[in-house]
Amino acid sequence: MTLNHIRRGTGSPLLLVHGLGAGWRSWAPVLDDLARHREVIAVDLPGFGQTPPLSGDVSIATLTDSVADFIREQGLDAVSTVGQSMGGRIVLELARRGVGADTVALDPGGFWSPRERAVFAATLRPSIALVRALRGTLPALLGNPVGRTLLLAQLSTRPWALSRETVLADVRGLADSPSVGDAMDALTKGPLQQGAPAGTAPGRVTIGWGRRDLVTVPKQADRATRLFPDASLHWFERCGHFPQWDAPREATQLILDRTS
Repeated sequence: MTLNHIRRGTGSPLLLVHGLGAGWRSWAPVLDDLARHREVIAVDLPGFGQTPPLSGDVSIATLTDSVADFIREQGLDAVSTVGQSMGGRIVLELARRGVGADTVALDPGGFWSPRERAVFAATLRPSIALVRALRGTLPALLGNPVGRTLLLAQLSTRPWALSRETVLADVRGLADSPSVGDAMDALTKGPLQQGAPAGTAPGRVTIGWGRRDLVTVPKQADRATRLFPDASLHWFERCGHFPQWDAPREATQLILDRTS
């Protein structure tokens, strides 16, 4: 399968891997700023955006396989990779496999305790069901600060301050993407993320975490850095699960500084 993708800008290539939601459009708040400095390649994972779902098992391993295959197909063997949430876990898995170059993982999944994972499943699944039920009214709801606050309090520290254009694509993606349910099963029922021993990642590893993340809670950062001992940890203050929403300038600068 060839992943649907977009390319913008010139310079050293940078591959962006999204989490649950809109596909490559999840990166819209930072895409243009990144493309002023780099060649940005942003993909739709299988079952998201315009890429068809996988025909077989959907797991973190098979989703990562699809990205690794894309990297080989496109001749991007030394590409730096950036991911957020589920995408953050995928780029860490690529680094663990020795694929790519520098890695930036923003609020990655896969480091929950059993109780934290149960809470994640019990809170996010109803949220996904809600946005599916409200599909036709999402533009109006997200165009209102009160509506954004009610719908996005789990994902952002300041949802009322975000624009509808920033969040609408991702929320619609949760409602419409055919692989959301399978990906949620992979996150909530599949194995947790394995680590990479010191000296085995193909480049620098940077993990960014929102201090107020309610999805992948901040205490998980310690588990992530123990499993990836070469990683440097960057804290986003006053930031929830989406640094590209709550701290787009800081996220852009971190990505540019920590990839080559």
